[in-house]
Amino acid sequence: MALRLLAAAVVGIACFGPINTRAAELAASTEVNPIQQAVQRGADIFAHDQFGGVRTCGTCHADGGRAAGKLPNGAAVPSLVGAAAAFPRFAPRLQRVITLSQQFDRCITGGLEGQPPAPGSPELVDLETYVTSLSKGAVMGPQFK
Repeated sequence: MALRLLAAAVVGIACFGPINTRAAELAASTEVNPIQQAVQRGADIFAHDQFGGVRTCGTCHADGGRAAGKLPNGAAVPSLVGAAAAFPRFAPRLQRVITLSQQFDRCITGGLEGQPPAPGSPELVDLETYVTSLSKGAVMGPQFK
């Protein structure tokens, strides 16, 4: 049996040439990246999910959160670029420190009039991963003195 495998390998190399290492490198570089998959799913959630409410995140946050937007009442909303770097942060209306996940709860419950995903749920993780991706390169922790 081992002799047959060796013969098949020799014939394969003779017929098709040596294994192309560059092709193997390219195949490895196109492997699935779990973080990028989460970013893509989060972008889809951001653009399309109403969480049982009447709006999507994109209703207020323009260009997938990359540009300033407006609330339904017309109030300005800043871009989300760099926003994840500013959490946790103090929320003056609540008079306490909140996390990014808690901010999602506030937006979904208030602005979208929906039901936020459960803490730690795949949907919330993907949404948070997407919004965090918008902070790539941002200075982390400006709120810490």
